[in-house]
Order: sequence, then C-alpha cells, then structure tokens
Amino acid sequence: MNNKSSEIIAAGHICLDIIPSIESQANSLESLLVPGKLINAGPLNISTGGAVPNTGLALHNLGLSVELMGKIGNDPFGRIVLDLLKSHGSGLADGMICSDSVQTSYTVVISSPNVDRIFIHYPGANDTFRADNIDYKKISGSRLFHFGYPPLMRTMYEDNGRELIDIFKRVKATDVTTSLDMALPDPASPAGKIDWVKLLAGLLKDVDVFLPSLDEILFMLGRGKVNDNETVSTGLLKDISAQLIDMGVAVVVIKLGAEGLYLRTTPDKNRLKAMGSGRPKELEAWIDFELLLPCFKVDVVGATGAGDCAIAGFLAGLVKGLGPETTLTAAAAAGACNVETADAVSGIVPWDRMQERIKTGWNRKPLTLV
Repeated sequence: MNNKSSEIIAAGHICLDIIPSIESQANSLESLLVPGKLINAGPLNISTGGAVPNTGLALHNLGLSVELMGKIGNDPFGRIVLDLLKSHGSGLADGMICSDSVQTSYTVVISSPNVDRIFIHYPGANDTFRADNIDYKKISGSRLFHFGYPPLMRTMYEDNGRELIDIFKRVKATDVTTSLDMALPDPASPAGKIDWVKLLAGLLKDVDVFLPSLDEILFMLGRGKVNDNETVSTGLLKDISAQLIDMGVAVVVIKLGAEGLYLRTTPDKNRLKAMGSGRPKELEAWIDFELLLPCFKVDVVGATGAGDCAIAGFLAGLVKGLGPETTLTAAAAAGACNVETADAVSGIVPWDRMQERIKTGWNRKPLTLV
C-alpha cells in the first residue's frame, strides 16, 4: 500500500457499468423490450462508472498524482471494480472503502443502434457513504479534494445534506482546497424533492471550486430547465454565478455541454487566499475574473464522462498554478479529448501532449451565447 499522499483525492460516486452489445435494429423501445423476446447480444463491455473513476482516472492520465475514495461492497462486482482501477496504476485504489455490509453499485446500460440508451441503476454502497468513511489524515497530505455526484448518494443529500456538509467542513479544516461536482436528480425521486437551495446555502461556504452543469444548477436553484428559458445568455450565467459566489464559493465553473464552459471567480482576494494548499499561485489574476470559452472542434464518438474529464482538466491546471484562462482552456481541451472516444477516459492524453495540441492551432467552435 502507498503511504505517500497524492496531490488530488477524487471521492464520491462509483459503480460498475455493464454494457451488453445489442445487435437488434429495433426502431423503438417498445419493439426492443418485448416480453418473451430473445434479444441477440454481442460481447459484454464492463467498465467503471461515476465521478470517482471518470474524473480521477482522467487526472491520472493527465499525469497528476491521484487517489480514489469511493465505497464498494466486498462482493464479486466490488472485486471487479478494484481490479479495473488497479489496472490503470498502482496506488490509485488505495483509498477505496470496501464494506462487507453493502453491495457494489452497478448500472446496466441497454443501448441499441436506433434507440436511446436505457439505464438500470442500483445505487448500492453509494447510498451508505458517510463522512466517517473518509481518511482525513490521508487527505491532509494532499492539495485538493474533489467530490462528485452527491445527488446520486442518499446519505449525501438527506437531512439537508448533513453528511456532505460535514465532509467539506472537515476537509477544509485540513487546509486542503475543495472541489464539488453535481449530478441531475430525477425530479420525482427523493433527491429531486429536497430543498437544494437550503442545502447549498449550508455547504458552499466550504466549497472552493464548484463545477455544476447548467441543467443541474438551474434545477437546484429552482429556475427550471434550460428549455424553460427563452435564451441561455451570458446574463443568465452572470446571475447564477453571482448567487453561488454570494453563498461562499470562490470559483464557479458552469459546464454548458456543446456550448462550452463559463468561469466566474470571487472579487474577494481573502476568499481566494482561504482556498487552501491547492489555491492559485497568482491570486491577482483570479480576482473577479469572468470568461466564456467555446469548445474545441472534434469528431464526436461519444460523450460519456465529458463533463467529468473537463473537470479533470480544470483541476489539473489549478494545482499546476496556471492562470484562469489557461486553466479553463485545459478543461475545454480535456472535455474535447474525451468525446473523441466511446468510453469515459481513454481519450485523455498526458498533459504535455494536450498542451501541444492546443498550441498548434486546435480550432474552436464559434460562440453562440450572447
């Protein structure tokens, strides 16, 4: 076991993705899933899924020192998860939490060429993740702690997020920079029915970097969906980011999918100083900074984990001490590399190779937001 602390700890949601290759040419879900029907399948693809492996392994591919902290069961699926993580490098899985009392989370992905994907998800061990599961002594030796997908983890959102708030308070007490990613809950689910504004108000003062998607944060702030807004404008992004900074966040990154990324930082230099050991080196450059950045042009193969990889690019730039524009550019580049492959992380290349691609004139999509 590796006793040396890693630069970054990636914690939160993890599962095993089970993806059968469906050969059927059905034109609808109804014609595909017929009772009693035999559906021919090809080889099975098994991989890790969730924020922990997606962001964590992307950071590892970029060349950062990373340790993963997700909760799994001491069961066959859990052993597969550990084997898959260990195959990417020694020490990555040393922080994993393995429990005899729970089962490992899994997702069955049903995907046919002509039918939208169907996800059958079992939250398993993720629903039992608690603040006391985390090794804070190990975190204290790192520079940045990232947590992903709390809306998919029951103990993280119930009781107004008490356990999640406790995690971030305890991590901040170690002077480590904190980072948080979200997921969009089903509005009809228990996670979709809680008061997210109240939860965020209690949480975000201990979150240094907050990186939700636009859909996620619109829902959580009670603003509806993107489709409910006539225009997704820079004005809307300014309004949302200002509200989040007022709640205590130092750095806000809003993921806009194919539209790109939006960055807004606090005007308070003291708040930036309080970010901890992973804070920017040149604080002046990060004060009251705003930037809307378009995506790089690529041939899209798949979008699984694109947002998680964009986060990895941003966190990598941050801990490397880069300026805000260069850091956001790294986020856009990592997201673009991701979509060039079908899976979540194999498209992510080492940091120097990604930077060389940027420097040699990688074309960008035009900005469409006004």
